[in-house]
Amino acid sequence: MITFDRVTKRYGDSDAVQELTLEIPSGEIVIFVGPSGCGKTTSLKMINRLIEASSGSISIDGTDTATVDVNELRRSIGYVIQQIGLFPHYTVAENVATVPRLAGWDKPRITARVNELLDLVDLPAAQYAKRMPAELSGGERQRVGVARALAIDPNILLMDEPFGAIDPIARERLQNELLRLQQVVRKTIVFVTHDIDEAIRLGDRVALFSQGGHLQQYATPAEILAHPANEFVVDFLGDGRMVRRLSLIKVRDVPLAPPNGSQAPVETVEAGATLRDALDAVLRAHDGRVQVVDDGRVLGIVDADVIRRASQ
Repeated sequence: MITFDRVTKRYGDSDAVQELTLEIPSGEIVIFVGPSGCGKTTSLKMINRLIEASSGSISIDGTDTATVDVNELRRSIGYVIQQIGLFPHYTVAENVATVPRLAGWDKPRITARVNELLDLVDLPAAQYAKRMPAELSGGERQRVGVARALAIDPNILLMDEPFGAIDPIARERLQNELLRLQQVVRKTIVFVTHDIDEAIRLGDRVALFSQGGHLQQYATPAEILAHPANEFVVDFLGDGRMVRRLSLIKVRDVPLAPPNGSQAPVETVEAGATLRDALDAVLRAHDGRVQVVDDGRVLGIVDADVIRRASQ
């Protein structure tokens, strides 16, 4: 668990982060989101002491990070940035091996770990280990950056707008990849973004900041969408708040209309789909009715009324 206790970062007479208090549970993805200049990246960098707090404390599993050797602290925490920061003169394998080399691992152990991680991020070592960063796409370079951050199996992974410079298609793939990886590795991930849709999609919890490093709300995505804490949160979420909420609800988890009627709907949607996906199908359907199926078995009908009731 990462605990912020009244943490402030001050530059001159201005506070970049002000009296920040929150707890980040182990094994969860927590998103820091907000407009430019709201202190989200500063808060992230204070965890591994790339930026030192002016006051307050940050502890990891009960240990104040200020009492830990800074180099030891940073090597124990994975770190991924938007620009990726791969060494251009190193191969992919050499980049991933950077921290294990610094930690004094022997060559066989490093090679085994590099191969394991490249397979984990879907960049098979046989094809990618000897390539140079310039030979990779932006999405591939980003995955190498994630593999490097996981090299010594840290419990904590910090990600500072890691997908911000990636095209929308690659970005969605990387988001899916991160969620897949989290199912495997179960790290505590602190992720900075300015994109509320990315925050809602990826986060177990979301911390929403305003200018000056003020924490406006810290809750699950569903709670923030259903019960915004104040007008700032409402404004930041924008007009699509209820549609975003549909992306968090599975079709199988809502009461469906019975599958009656003389003619079954042509459109179908899987029970594991989100209500946002179901809404797309409802809008396509000529009669506004969509059949919900699970392994070929019809569970019921989803239509506008079903979606409206579920979103309330």
